[in-house]
Amino acid sequence: MSLKRRHTRAPGGPLSGALVLLAVAAAALCGLWLQFGERQDLDTRFTAGGQAPDRIDIDASVQRVDATGRELVLRVLVTPRGALAEAGGISPTEDLTLQTSSAVRGDLSFPAHGRIATVEVPVALTGGAVTDYPFDAYETEMEFGAVQGGRTVPVRMTLSNRDALFSLAVDTAEVNGAAVFSAEVARSRSVLVFAVFMMLAMWALTVAVLMGGRHLVRRRMGLTWPALGWMAATLFALAAFRNTAPGAPPIGSLLDYLAFFWAETLIAFCVTVVVVRAVRAEGPPPPRDASAP
Repeated sequence: MSLKRRHTRAPGGPLSGALVLLAVAAAALCGLWLQFGERQDLDTRFTAGGQAPDRIDIDASVQRVDATGRELVLRVLVTPRGALAEAGGISPTEDLTLQTSSAVRGDLSFPAHGRIATVEVPVALTGGAVTDYPFDAYETEMEFGAVQGGRTVPVRMTLSNRDALFSLAVDTAEVNGAAVFSAEVARSRSVLVFAVFMMLAMWALTVAVLMGGRHLVRRRMGLTWPALGWMAATLFALAAFRNTAPGAPPIGSLLDYLAFFWAETLIAFCVTVVVVRAVRAEGPPPPRDASAP
């Protein structure tokens, strides 16, 4: 009678490996799609104004957004065209003044025959609250008109975004030759994804610590120093992890109330309970033998 040898097959096998590869490929493709969409947002240019041959071209880009200070910084490049320019648009033929709306900090003046250089202009933001991070959003209204040689001249303006931490949604209009932009500034898609991941990670680590603490308490395992060290390290690691949030949100933001405060409180409570129960489980030290030297 022959005995058949049974071969034990490793769990999962080739099918499990193929599923892992497919999951990795799907995650990579999803990441590429998200990055491509964000790149498209940064490359988008919003334009307002006409195509008159004699006009003032304004190229403005958002360099950075300060949500705490409620302002953004525009880098503005002004280029006269046609009869309004000399030396190929490097300087205006007459004194040039860019008249701006109240949200923009001051008008811009360029003397006749002088070289025009880029200018950084602060713009005030309204609405929203930085404590709504990462779901905070702000608004601003920007208007740029031009006066050269004492008369109003047409303006053509383009607006783009260079701050990867924020996204820009803009409505454009032209009013009496001036370019008008109604902009909404919000956190970018990558910031939202990372902030949500941070909240989920905080809760996941908190649940892991609670499960570990419950296991130690139920089994009356006493003072298990490696486990207690891991729990205490998690308590302080989450504080450092929270400080890596992009945009440096202030303490007391929505991120804190949805995850961070709860995580720190529950982990500290868990460590305290585990230590108290462990000390009780170990009991008093054995009596010392009086005959011992």
